Amino acid sequence: MAAMLDEQKLEHEEKKEIVNEEDTAGALEKTKKGKKKKHKKKKAGAGEVSADVPEGEEVKTVENNAPGKESNTEVAENDAETEDDKKKKKKHKSRGKTGGPKQQTDPPSIPVSELFPDGNFPIGEIMDHPPVEGIDERTARNRFTSEEARALDRMHNDIYNEARQAAEAHRQTRKHIMDWVKSGMTMKEICGELESTARKLIGENGLKAGLAFPTGCSKNYIAAHYTPNSDDDSIVEYDDVTKIDFGTHINGRIIDCAFTLYFNPKYDKLIEAVRDATNTGIKAAGIDVRLCSVGCAIQEVMESYEIELNGKTFPIKSIRNLNGHSIAPYRIHAGKTVPIVRGGEATRMEENEFYAIETFGSTGKGIVHDDLYCSHYMKSFDAGFVPLRLQSSKSLLNTINKHYGTLAFCKRWLDGIGCTKYNMALKDLCDKGVVDAYPPLADIKGCYTAQFEHTLVLRPTCKEVISRGDDY
Repeated sequence: MAAMLDEQKLEHEEKKEIVNEEDTAGALEKTKKGKKKKHKKKKAGAGEVSADVPEGEEVKTVENNAPGKESNTEVAENDAETEDDKKKKKKHKSRGKTGGPKQQTDPPSIPVSELFPDGNFPIGEIMDHPPVEGIDERTARNRFTSEEARALDRMHNDIYNEARQAAEAHRQTRKHIMDWVKSGMTMKEICGELESTARKLIGENGLKAGLAFPTGCSKNYIAAHYTPNSDDDSIVEYDDVTKIDFGTHINGRIIDCAFTLYFNPKYDKLIEAVRDATNTGIKAAGIDVRLCSVGCAIQEVMESYEIELNGKTFPIKSIRNLNGHSIAPYRIHAGKTVPIVRGGEATRMEENEFYAIETFGSTGKGIVHDDLYCSHYMKSFDAGFVPLRLQSSKSLLNTINKHYGTLAFCKRWLDGIGCTKYNMALKDLCDKGVVDAYPPLADIKGCYTAQFEHTLVLRPTCKEVISRGDDY
């Protein structure tokens, strides 16, 4: 009897397990069907038959308020909330696109002041001041990291920020020109596009913001100070090496920065030499550094290069009578000269001075002289009162004072603001020393010259190469 009861008990347990397994499988199947229905948004209400149930099967209806089950009303509400959430997300996304920081247009046209509405512009490349012979390294390090130096840094931050704004306008302008320019364009076309873009990006505003000097567009053996006059239709061709030198300023804080434009890769070594020499000069510059030491470092690097052109090898030379210079407000050449060859002044660089470190390499003699017609002019910074007899000279001087002050200008710009028949008046101002003429500077015909240039400031705590960009 006990054995029979045990057998019946086992049989009953086995049946129970089978039933449980079937129930579990059925529950899983129902769950899958339920998910399918929910995904398709086909919900069966109380007393309704689902379209997914095959014919002949019993359909169980569920009351809306059955415990442990989600009512159809709640499902509808959840779906409605999901749609609302989606709409909100779309709104947030669109709001981010229209209400976020402005993006520059292509071609660039939005002033950089609008791209950085908080007034904090990108900081340039930060470098340490180099150790200086005769000055204890620990003393120099302490000086540059002291609280006093940091306080001086903060005190001059407004000045640095003005220069950074001008540098950002320069970077965006030259990037556009590098992408846009092609061989076969006229110099006037290139200078016009560059200057128009720079004026927009700097937010030209009289003498408070604008171009610091005309665009240098000097080809081949012409090293510097050439810009086309209104009647000049010269073309930049595939085999030309053209120096693009232009400046921007905010409140007279000038960014003087240049690069060399070329299309034929046969000039790669010349370009590499000059870029390397400029970077060497930047690295060598610093507080308490002697100017002659910078020139020595530049020449050593520049003249370690040579280039092969048309089967002939040429040594690359530093142009000895061209150089870098210090910069002051509204004064592009502020008095100190940074040589690019050995020798030169033993004067030291000083704290908070701005410098243009520029180098010129040549396949010619390495000496330049005045050549061609003059296009660059600048009112003398130190010129006092000079009596003028010609009314035309007085009128032209008033125009120069109003539009350019002591910043450089060119004949093409005078034409652009409506000046006519000014050549005699301009010559009179030059003869009397009120205005200085800067004619193109050329090496021997047939040679090639290249240039790179950056503006830096010797901050108390570091050296900031303000005009540095991703390009050079």
